[in-house]
Amino acid sequence: MSTTNGGPAAAANQQPQLKVVAQYIKDFSFENPNAPQSLTTIGTQQPQIAIQINVNAKPLSENDIEVMLKLEGKAEMSGSLMFRFDLEFAGVFRIQNVPQESMNPLVLIECPRLLFPFAREIVATTVRNGGFPPLLLDPVDFVGLYRQRMSELQPAGAVAPQS
Repeated sequence: MSTTNGGPAAAANQQPQLKVVAQYIKDFSFENPNAPQSLTTIGTQQPQIAIQINVNAKPLSENDIEVMLKLEGKAEMSGSLMFRFDLEFAGVFRIQNVPQESMNPLVLIECPRLLFPFAREIVATTVRNGGFPPLLLDPVDFVGLYRQRMSELQPAGAVAPQS
C-alpha cells in the first residue's frame, strides 16, 4: 500500500539513488609485439609491470553521468616489451537526490569502485589469452586517487579543508 501527499511513497522518492544504467568497453587494445619469443621467457624471471589508472566523468543528462576508468599497463623483461594494454571501461550511472557537495566523491570514488572488478577481469583474461599468466591487478584505493586529484587541482599555497 502506498500513500501520497508526503507519505511513505514520497519519502522513498527522496532517498539518494545510484543506479548502473550500462557498463561497456569503450576502447581496448592489447599488444604482444615480440611473440612468440616473449612467450618462451615466461617463468625465467619476473617482468617489470607498470600500471597507470585514471578516472574521468562527463555528464550525459541531468541525472546520468558517464564514468570512465582508463587502465594502461605494460610488462617488460630485460628491456624488451612483453605485452601492453590500454583499456577504457565505462559505465553510465543514474544519480538522483544526492546533495551537490557529495557528487564529486560519489562519481569519482564509488562509481569507479563499481566498475573496477569488471575491468580487472577483462585485463586478466586478455593477458592470459595473449599467452601469459593472468595479470591480477591489485585493488585500487579510489579514495586516495580522489584526494590526490583534488590536491593537484588546488592552487599552490591554498589550504586544503580538513576532514
